[in-house]
Amino acid sequence: MDSLFDFDNGEKPSYAPLADRMRPERLDEILGQEAAVGRNSFLYRMIERDTVPSILLFGPPGCGKTTIASVIAKMTKSHFVKLNATASGTKEIRDVVAKAKDELRYYQRRTIVFIDEIHRFNKGQQDLLLPYVEDGTIILIGATTENPYFEINRPLLSRVRLIRLQALPQEAEIAILRRALTDPVKGLGSYGYQASDDVLALIASYASGDIRMALNLLEQASSLVPMNGTLTEKEVKEVAGDHVAAYDKNSDYHYDIVSAFIKSMRGSDPDAALHYMARMIAGGEKPSFISRRIMICAAEDVGLADPRALSVAVSAAQAAEMVGFPEGRIPLAEAVLYICLAPKSNSAIMGIDKASAEVRTRTDWSIPDYLKDAHYSGAHELGHGNGYRYPHDFGGWVDQQYIPDELKGHHYYVPVRNGEEKSISERWEIRTKRKQE
Repeated sequence: MDSLFDFDNGEKPSYAPLADRMRPERLDEILGQEAAVGRNSFLYRMIERDTVPSILLFGPPGCGKTTIASVIAKMTKSHFVKLNATASGTKEIRDVVAKAKDELRYYQRRTIVFIDEIHRFNKGQQDLLLPYVEDGTIILIGATTENPYFEINRPLLSRVRLIRLQALPQEAEIAILRRALTDPVKGLGSYGYQASDDVLALIASYASGDIRMALNLLEQASSLVPMNGTLTEKEVKEVAGDHVAAYDKNSDYHYDIVSAFIKSMRGSDPDAALHYMARMIAGGEKPSFISRRIMICAAEDVGLADPRALSVAVSAAQAAEMVGFPEGRIPLAEAVLYICLAPKSNSAIMGIDKASAEVRTRTDWSIPDYLKDAHYSGAHELGHGNGYRYPHDFGGWVDQQYIPDELKGHHYYVPVRNGEEKSISERWEIRTKRKQE
């Protein structure tokens, strides 16, 4: 095997990081990903039969993507090659393909190519893989933390099976940490360390589903404890420091938090909304980004049920910009709570979306002559403005058609009988009935 590309199947040296030494060697040792690689899963059966298809492993950091690839490397009879998209390019892809063809020609052995962080390959590099995946020259195993529907070319994505992995649940993390603490061969068992489940749960909470981070933290914290000693919260907190939230403002995870924030306000859950806003603030989000989402929600989801919500949101945005963080979180929180507790109406967005969709169906919509501009010489000779009834001459409202003739009878605004919109819409309905009479 070529050491430049081939996956390392050898024993891990004793000085290797704990996370590397504890990497599972069999599928049954992988915890927390039962849906993806459990005994009843598609991938488990394919690996057992050594008929692994091209797959894409998608999940957050430290959830087991590389581990699954390493298990396949140990269990398959295929030639196994590893590339990292951050350090490889077109030349490396061509070299791998050439060797894969030789493996087929001379040894009748297929080649599995594991590409870590495949989303970092550009479109041309991804396209280069396509024909060789399609004709079976290589079996592709890609790993990505980014949403593949955004980052992977559609033709390539259509030729691989997507395997979705989740952040490890805390109970799985605790079980893995306990295994690492007690394993005398690959883990820390020979040191006789002790740790309660509460301490291991604290480590897991710092890691947020990233088992590699959790094992690194366990290794560092335990180094502060004498042999046969007990690991406590003190050592864990000393090593961990401030918990830095996992938050990349350009990542799919970032947009998931924003989506959850908006939906929590829409769903009238103040606790959830404050939680997601706190995560955005901790992740370094700007006040303007957060306040824009609050203003949109005030107009889209509260709307006429409480028209003051938009004013509160705008005022909060202005205040947050003026004072900045950390104090800016207070007016933003006030606006979030107001929106959460307000009655809800989506009549504004539903109305404008319905009108916009209809407007796009043609370009020659008419305008009643009496509504056309009549402020220039000759306008009246054209009939523009003739017959227009000025509402203020009739007490503020007069029965008059404003909509184009071809849309007469069409309705975009459908009132929602929540909060203040109930009384607002009742006034409108009274006028509508009077108009019909």
